[in-house]
Amino acid sequence: MKTPNVLRPYVMLLALLCAVALSDVALAHQPFFENPDSTPSSPMSVSDPEISTALYSTLERPGDVDYFSFTVSARQTIEIGLTIPQIEGQQHFAPTIGVIAVGLDKESVSELPSDAIELVSMQMGAELLEAVEATVFFEPFSRTAYWRRQRRRITFPSAGEAVVVVWHPQESVGRYTLVVGQREVLGGDPAFARKLRDYWTPVVVPPAAEDTDVADNPAHYPTQVLPVLRSEATESNPSTPQCSWLMRMLAYLLGEGERCQ
Repeated sequence: MKTPNVLRPYVMLLALLCAVALSDVALAHQPFFENPDSTPSSPMSVSDPEISTALYSTLERPGDVDYFSFTVSARQTIEIGLTIPQIEGQQHFAPTIGVIAVGLDKESVSELPSDAIELVSMQMGAELLEAVEATVFFEPFSRTAYWRRQRRRITFPSAGEAVVVVWHPQESVGRYTLVVGQREVLGGDPAFARKLRDYWTPVVVPPAAEDTDVADNPAHYPTQVLPVLRSEATESNPSTPQCSWLMRMLAYLLGEGERCQ
């Protein structure tokens, strides 16, 4: 049900006040878009990993792997996370994150994609952030909704370059947002609003990838239903996205209740 026009100014004010209190509002980040596609030799660079930055990215073809980099000091702690825009067909889309840096655990290196393993030197290790049970949040300014997947604070033992790798174990395609840092500072792509409209569409698999029989390998298509993920904290509960009461209220007040069920 849409909000009556006479109440809309009050509703918008209330929504704005509520939104200011949220720590994970999308536009609290500095937003940037991955363009061109990042590679091992040309990762997308984050200038300051402590500043909250949202990197709007796409696994655009089966087997695609994205790369991001930033510089850390010894014992610096950086928050890294991933959210999935609520685009049709993406409710089960859940990429894995790998973080490569000096001093991290060497045991996890073998689980990285092959091209990423080649980036690991003798002193480097890796930390894996696998997908967990999704929660839902509604971003009131752009009136968009997301599934939040993994999020972790990582303390880097040594100074140097860190590389973040994002891929899907079943080679699915789709759109995601990699979030780095926590400190809120105004900035980002000035053309964000225009680019977001183009970004908010399902991924179309390139024709070259369509030679594979769907029945044999449905993971090559963006609208496939993957096996239900389970939370790292509770293996008995399926990954059903949950929306908090505050997100439900904001979505309802803005007439977007169907986005936050």
